[in-house]
Amino acid sequence: MLNARHAARLSSGTAASLAGRSRNAKQTRTLFTKLPQATTVTQNTRHAASRTWRLLGLRQAPTRQLSGAPLPQRSSRLLNWGYRAAAVFGSTIAVLGVGVVGFFLYDASTYKLHASREDIKVSPLALNPRRGGPKNLPIIEVCIDDDDDEERQKQKEKPRLVILGGGWGGVALLKELNPDNYHVTVISPTNYFLFTPMLPSATVGTLGLRSLVEPIRNIISGVKGHFILASAEDVDFSCRLVEVTQKNLRGEEERFYVPYDKLVIAVGSVTNSHGVKGLENCSFLKDINDARDIRNKVIKNLELSCLPTIPDDERKRLLSFVVCGGGPTGVEFAAELYDLLNEDLTELFPRLLRNEISVHLIQSRGHILNTYDENISKYAEDRFARDQVHVLTNARVAEIRPDSIVFTQKTEDNKIVTKELPMGFCLWSTGVSQTSLCQALAAKLGDAQTNRHALETDTHLRLNGTRLGDVYAIGDCSTVQNNVADHIVTFLRVQAWKHGKDPENVELKFSDWRDVAEKVRTRFPQAVGHLKRLDKLFQEYDKDQSGTLDFGELRELLKQIDSKLTSLPATAQRAHQQGLYLAHKLNKMARAAEELRANDIVEGDMDAAVYKAFEYKHLGSLAYVGNSAVFDFGEGWNFAGGLWAVYAWRSIYFAQSVSFRTRVLMAMDWAKRSLFGRDLMSY
Repeated sequence: MLNARHAARLSSGTAASLAGRSRNAKQTRTLFTKLPQATTVTQNTRHAASRTWRLLGLRQAPTRQLSGAPLPQRSSRLLNWGYRAAAVFGSTIAVLGVGVVGFFLYDASTYKLHASREDIKVSPLALNPRRGGPKNLPIIEVCIDDDDDEERQKQKEKPRLVILGGGWGGVALLKELNPDNYHVTVISPTNYFLFTPMLPSATVGTLGLRSLVEPIRNIISGVKGHFILASAEDVDFSCRLVEVTQKNLRGEEERFYVPYDKLVIAVGSVTNSHGVKGLENCSFLKDINDARDIRNKVIKNLELSCLPTIPDDERKRLLSFVVCGGGPTGVEFAAELYDLLNEDLTELFPRLLRNEISVHLIQSRGHILNTYDENISKYAEDRFARDQVHVLTNARVAEIRPDSIVFTQKTEDNKIVTKELPMGFCLWSTGVSQTSLCQALAAKLGDAQTNRHALETDTHLRLNGTRLGDVYAIGDCSTVQNNVADHIVTFLRVQAWKHGKDPENVELKFSDWRDVAEKVRTRFPQAVGHLKRLDKLFQEYDKDQSGTLDFGELRELLKQIDSKLTSLPATAQRAHQQGLYLAHKLNKMARAAEELRANDIVEGDMDAAVYKAFEYKHLGSLAYVGNSAVFDFGEGWNFAGGLWAVYAWRSIYFAQSVSFRTRVLMAMDWAKRSLFGRDLMSY
């Protein structure tokens, strides 16, 4: 009985022991299963684990040691690289294929298979305008597309904004103008905007002509504007009418009026002849047609020089290219011409031509690029000397003949020598002058316009001599009048008379002078740089050391500031800034118009009450000088370099291009030049 109980107890203990071992085994398996794969098992740990398995009476499963070494590869590295390359290539082909299919699907959606015709509402006045004005001409009060859609119908009652010209100033104004504020009409003799900074590149085929132009209708569509292909001949300021002329298909001249509430004159400028004879024998570079004509003449001279019947002297004359003017346009054209002759001519034309070609640059000043820093001018001259571009400084053109150019040059001993240079092509690029419209307007406004080279405006860009807020002028056709002394003296005289004092006996203390200086800063922002140390100016012009400035001393101080204020440059940068400024101001004036009318404010200086005066900020000047470029940012900040500077120069103008379309075309043209060379066809 005892033995039976002992056996039963032993049997139950053995079962419990086996169950415990089984639980320990499971826990051990779980423990080892949960060990991180990245943990390295030491030798002692492996021995302890082995003893545990033996005590449990279980068989240890085979284990794989963890290691950081790469897995063994069954194939070679070259074969694996081939697999990866094939995968990348296949993916690329697939993406390109999807892109091509997507493009064709989009292209197919742009075609219209069925004609769309519908009844269109057109005002009778648009088709048969009434006559009136000083010359009893048709007055275009309603445009034929005023009722094309609801947005245009809403604009019919808006103030009429007429813009003369489609250049830098006018386009900048159109791109920033709020389309809900004005009924916009653009009048221009050309229906495109021209990107002028890259025009020299188009003369030698580096860029295509279409890459530099943007249809003006694409731009004005953003403001739901209207376009008239015509030339403005005159403006009647009293009746607010612009006289416009255009020739029809029969060659007959048609004239009509375009009414306005606000007029913006942005007609640009023309080339300055400086009274030189024979300019009909020259080419100019102001328009896209000029670039086409120049390219045709250059290529024609090259082709004629290859004829076997051409004498040596005639060949040298045909291959003599002369540029009159050492400004940015003349320098860049000379550089582009040299690149054409050096890079493409030797590949496609007889090598004899390269040895007989000569490029001459005539400059009336002591240096080319004379408006740039002196270091920049010296760099450009050294670059041209290395490239065998002959620079003639201190030279003035006297006459341009069909086969030669006559000029005078000052020698080192200040003697004037007359020279004659044979030439087969001459480019005239020597500054700008007023258009015929600006000359007519200046004569009409009389004493209010005293500048012979441009229309004078005040600091709010309003045309002097016209009603405030009616007419503005921007771009090359205008200049901001700097009359700090006259304006401030007149203001102080009025203030003295209001207080019953004699203006000539008024004396200003330093606190009064600070008030005057603040008014000058507000009215004439360009004078801020000359009013940094008011205390020094006060002490300098207080001649009698009385601690006050009398009227004479103040007038002398202000005239000194006037003399330091220079005219704004006639550049695309200035016109663009003025266009942006005027757009922002017109937008703000339109928003404030209701409040002004509610307060019965309909007269006075609305511009000054709503917006600040125009301030030009010079952002730098660039120039291309033959596989290198120069940058002048003013105040001593300038640099020049080789191809890296050329890419920077291209990038800046690429970013400034007017539309995505022109950017794509410019990039494609640069790529075509590198792959296939320049376009040397004449058409």
